[in-house]
Amino acid sequence: MIEAGGGANSSAIRALPRAVLVDLDDTIVDGGAVVDCWKVACECCPPDVEPQVLAELLRLRDWYWSDPVRHRQGRLDLSAARRHIAGLALVTIGCDAAGLADRMAERYDRCRDERTALFPDAVGVLTWLRESGCRLALVTNGAAAMQRQKIARFRLEPLFDVILVEGELGFGKPDERIYQLALTGLAAAPRHTWMIGDNLEWDVEQPQKLGLTGIWVDRTGAGVPASSAVRPDLVIRSLAELREYCGR
Repeated sequence: MIEAGGGANSSAIRALPRAVLVDLDDTIVDGGAVVDCWKVACECCPPDVEPQVLAELLRLRDWYWSDPVRHRQGRLDLSAARRHIAGLALVTIGCDAAGLADRMAERYDRCRDERTALFPDAVGVLTWLRESGCRLALVTNGAAAMQRQKIARFRLEPLFDVILVEGELGFGKPDERIYQLALTGLAAAPRHTWMIGDNLEWDVEQPQKLGLTGIWVDRTGAGVPASSAVRPDLVIRSLAELREYCGR
């Protein structure tokens, strides 16, 4: 599925830009199935309460990450955030066994790490963009050590001219400073730059406010929520569709 999203730059997007900003998680790197990993984590619990714990975990996970302040704090220490969510779930159902939340979070961390992988089309599309003359910046939120580990694991550094990590800078998306820093590092003007990512606010709305073209990766095909006022310039299901759309 490829569709113009109704943004101001939708009609002019087929021509490749001079520079591209790209998100990391759920755009280049597939972090694995969250629900499946929580199911694995719940195997630490007594069998008679396991389904209840999972239900509470999923409810509290949505609550925890819905708040922008908690989100920023949590993504900079995901293990601590997961321990907190697991602990709240256990307390809610009255099963707060000593050390259980820690064991659940550790098992979840291992499961996510094992299942983290590059999307099959990622390196090919990034290489195509570079070979087409685009300068590339990786712009990612999250803790420095965690994000750098993924960048090194998948050998992504040579593909980018600039790499900006929230945990190294002290600020991240949607703070406009990180986009401006990327533009400066690429020596690019906003009107000649795309931002590609899966987050409507961070990767589309805020970049568009700064004059960039916002391309939304909608891997589930769910479409822009009816409640959202964001209008991406282009909606794609995968990075490979971008190359198809540009006729390359």
